[in-house]
Amino acid sequence: MKIVLLGSGNVAIHLGKALKDAGHEIIQVWSRTLEHAKTLGEKLNSEFIINLSKVSDQGDLYIIAVKDDAIKEIARSFPLQNKILVHTSGTTDLNIPGVSGVLYPLQTFSKQKEVDFSEIPIAVEGLNEKISEGLKSLAESISERVVIMTSEQRKALHVAAVFACNFSNHLYAIADKILTDNGLDFDLIKPLIKETTEKVQQFHPVSVQTGPAVRRDQITLNKHLDFLKNMDDLNDLYQKLSQSIINFDQKA
Repeated sequence: MKIVLLGSGNVAIHLGKALKDAGHEIIQVWSRTLEHAKTLGEKLNSEFIINLSKVSDQGDLYIIAVKDDAIKEIARSFPLQNKILVHTSGTTDLNIPGVSGVLYPLQTFSKQKEVDFSEIPIAVEGLNEKISEGLKSLAESISERVVIMTSEQRKALHVAAVFACNFSNHLYAIADKILTDNGLDFDLIKPLIKETTEKVQQFHPVSVQTGPAVRRDQITLNKHLDFLKNMDDLNDLYQKLSQSIINFDQKA
């Protein structure tokens, strides 16, 4: 399949490489920044442009891989008619004029680390069954887990991912600061993090919850809150998270 990538960020970089490795041809890369367009274009052996009016009309699929708040603008500026134009957002609905589908890879991407796209779930959605099936077929060429889902299901998936990934990483950052401020190394809790991560690969998260909150260990909870007494934001966050753990346990 001949594909045009509209974007040059982390998603475009990894998705473009996966598609190229699967035998698809990335015929063109567009970016607002010439340096970014050139870097990715050369990596994918593709033409690169910074003006959307020069986008090739030879593509079978056009993929918008940019920040969510820029999708509508790019779709509105897209100059070609009757082409399959899709975006890669987890939360943007499929109701943008000109957009006919979604190809959303559920993964956190960074330039520093390679990913195995075959392990990444991809959510697809099309304006009609033909488009959905076509996107599913394309996604299956790079991933072993492809699911056709509605915009609302995709939004639920993205919200869940933020809780599981972004929020947990922020909590790691908080833990790192607490340790550093007390002359300790973050490496000390890496085995704990690893064990927790491995558990949820095998068991339902609620069933393997540990810690003072799920044990209703109020003495330890009070000691922790006392430790955090001069850190209002963290004290409040600790209380809310602990109560949330208790609430989940009661419903389990």
